[in-house]
Amino acid sequence: MKIITYALIVFSTLCTLGAQLILKNVVSHPNAKSAMGTGVISFLETALSHPLTWLALVLQGTGYISWLIVISREKLAVSFALSGSTFYLLTAFSAWYFYSERLTAYQWTGIIFISFGVLLIAYHGR
Repeated sequence: MKIITYALIVFSTLCTLGAQLILKNVVSHPNAKSAMGTGVISFLETALSHPLTWLALVLQGTGYISWLIVISREKLAVSFALSGSTFYLLTAFSAWYFYSERLTAYQWTGIIFISFGVLLIAYHGR
C-alpha cells in the first residue's frame, strides 16, 4: 500500500512540474511577452488563448485528483514533505535541462539539506 501511495506522490509531483514547465513555455513566447507590456488583462487573454495553457490546467487537475488519494492514505506532513523534496529536485534539474538555468552551490546545498530532512520525516523507524 505504501508503494502505491509513494508512486502517487511522485505522479502528482510530476503533474505539477509538467504543468509549470508548460506554463513557462507559454509565457516565454514572444506574443505573451509583448502582451505583458500592454497590461495584465491582455497578458491573461493571450496566455489563456494558448492551447498549452489548457493542457497545463488539465495536467494540474489530474495531479490534484491523485493528490486527494495520497492525502487520504498518508499523513499530510509526510506526503507534502516527500512531494516538496521531489519537486525541488526535479524542478532544478528540469530548469537546467530545458531552460539552461543554473543554481549556485549554496542553492544546491539547500536542496540537499531539504531532501535529507524529508528522508528523516518520511522514515518510519521505531
